Amino acid sequence: MQQITQKLKTGIIKLIEVPIPEPGSGEVLVRNIYSCISPGTESSTVKAARKGYIGKIKERPEQFKQVLEKLKTQGIVQTYRDVMKKLDSYSPLGYSCVGRVIDIAPDVKEFSIGDYVACGGGSACHSEIVSVPENLCVKLSSQTDLKQAAYNSLGAIAIQGIRQADVRLGEICAVIGLGVIGQLTCMLLKVAGIKVIGIDIDPFMVKMAEKHCADVVFLRNEPGIEQKILNETKWLGCDAVIITAATNSLDPINFAGVIARKKGTIVVVGAVPTGFDREPHFYKKELTVKMSCSYGPGRYDSIYEEKGQDYPYAYVRWTEKRNMQAFQDLIASKKIDIGYLTTHVFKLEDVPKAYDMILEKSEPFVGILIEYDTMKSLENWKVPVRPSIIGNRPPNVSIGFIGAGSYAQGYLLPNIPKSNNIILKGVMTRTPSSSRSVAERFGFEYCTSRVEDILENEEINTVFIATRHDSHAKYVKAALQAGKNVYVEKPLCLSMEELQEIRNIYYSIKNTQNTKPLIMVGYNRRFSPLSEIVKKYLSDGPMSIIYRINAGPIPKESWIQDPEVGGGRIIGEVCHFVDYLAFLTESTPISVYAVSVGDTNNLNDTLNISIKYENGSIGAIHYFANGSQSVPKEYIEVYQFGVTAIIDDFKRVSIYSNKKHVDKKYFFQDKGQKNEVKSFLNSILNGNASPIPFEQIYNTSLVTFKILESLHSHEVFCL
Repeated sequence: MQQITQKLKTGIIKLIEVPIPEPGSGEVLVRNIYSCISPGTESSTVKAARKGYIGKIKERPEQFKQVLEKLKTQGIVQTYRDVMKKLDSYSPLGYSCVGRVIDIAPDVKEFSIGDYVACGGGSACHSEIVSVPENLCVKLSSQTDLKQAAYNSLGAIAIQGIRQADVRLGEICAVIGLGVIGQLTCMLLKVAGIKVIGIDIDPFMVKMAEKHCADVVFLRNEPGIEQKILNETKWLGCDAVIITAATNSLDPINFAGVIARKKGTIVVVGAVPTGFDREPHFYKKELTVKMSCSYGPGRYDSIYEEKGQDYPYAYVRWTEKRNMQAFQDLIASKKIDIGYLTTHVFKLEDVPKAYDMILEKSEPFVGILIEYDTMKSLENWKVPVRPSIIGNRPPNVSIGFIGAGSYAQGYLLPNIPKSNNIILKGVMTRTPSSSRSVAERFGFEYCTSRVEDILENEEINTVFIATRHDSHAKYVKAALQAGKNVYVEKPLCLSMEELQEIRNIYYSIKNTQNTKPLIMVGYNRRFSPLSEIVKKYLSDGPMSIIYRINAGPIPKESWIQDPEVGGGRIIGEVCHFVDYLAFLTESTPISVYAVSVGDTNNLNDTLNISIKYENGSIGAIHYFANGSQSVPKEYIEVYQFGVTAIIDDFKRVSIYSNKKHVDKKYFFQDKGQKNEVKSFLNSILNGNASPIPFEQIYNTSLVTFKILESLHSHEVFCL
């Protein structure tokens, strides 16, 4: 299928071939009939992308600060990789569409195949087929005009702005900015019995609003405009002012203060600065300024949008989905007619011309729709990117990637060596444009959205799994059963049941060469050059280890903290440090005890862990989320037979003994990712065992589960 994208590096709009997405849990697969270009939002995105690097920095100063911080700790190469991942990726455009349901996830109950729906959110993009969460879709009436329904997201934005204004029948509301959302806002206010005053700098928009949706209109630079508006309000001022303009100027917010009545409300919908002048209007009138968040309550809440958990009707009357439904009901009942907004309709293949028109302002426009060919046959789940190089002499390692997000693109894929013995065969990600971006950037032969295209491909003998944590176990089990070598990012799994299933499968299967496939978990720290130095000074026998991690907080709302998706920070990250202790001691853990600092969210991400080992070693992991971020993240001390080894944030290693003192500093961190990938691939090429023995992998996961049990029971757990 085809999708409209741009690269943030150049801002060039491109129609590309991408895999058809598969609906994930709670998602609806929709074949688009129309999608709506938002001239304000999308033109800003494209303009920013087409600026040079200095212009991009000015547009995103906070992100530039993050780049500088990463540069200090991780160096030029890794920082460059991370920046180019963003700039070189295909970025989908659009967030409002209408189409017909062609597939649904098994847990979707509200929709059926064949339903006409309107969709919103980032996944409701300009693409022939989209996969959208259930709470960002609304079912359409048979009377609905589909062209008007395509304005779904923009209508919900307008409705949410009005709800924030809280205007009542007979009151007066001014709308500053008469683009698409401004026009919709005016029309909805008028239908609700509100007197509407429209204001814009563009005569074309002002005339359109005067004809269709506003009671009174003014050009912003019209002489005496303040007095004229006050006259329209009987010199009381507007009850509310809704700003739907997009500008870097302070004029909209300050002008809103001029025309608002005493104790009036100003609602910011558009992208405008809010550094208003306190005197004379905002202070003396005691004005209320509100921000309006997109489509309404539920927006940016992963529990609502991704998991489909609705808010109680009695307590949250209007969610983003209910706002969308209200907008569609008004269209279906013909209480509003927004057909006049559509000034242009472009075929999908002509869409780059639409963006040129918007940026160059070569002709007047308001609403712009994209029309899709619904008769076209679409079956390309798997998209070739470059010719296959498998011939008479196949490579020793043929790799498929399941998931390829930021970590995979920053630390795994760049470290896979270019070799005739190693090829990148196929990549599967949930997002079609991301799948295509990764395939092009790293040289995969094809991209896909179906995991079967990786697991059932007989030419692939090695699978990298870099998805969210909740899918790790499922893909590990399937890959092992397919006889493939497996590299999975941590954690291995999220439950004891999954761990036992993986263990049973691992010990019961062999691959086509009658040998057991390798399994490796991304515990990279043991492969750091600093770890290798420390290891040289340690011997067999008991040791004492302190591992302090200044982890910093992660919000409760993050998927990492979600027990069902990320597993929480103990399963999801503490496993790294449990593995590291196993690497140093080379012994089996026999008991574990953990205690945490109490917190209202019950996240258990500030805790002490004590582990005892079969050879008499003891280890303490201090994992703290409540410290200052100015302190380095990781600090390790190892004590054994008169030797003390210290690793400071994987940038410095110090060895103290009676005979000598070693102190080695590195300019940048090296946490071992490169050596880790190299070691795994060399093991396959040379027919060696996995770099991490399976029993150590098993025990590391087991310990993390017992840490959680110890926290809940306040007991020492024997293993």
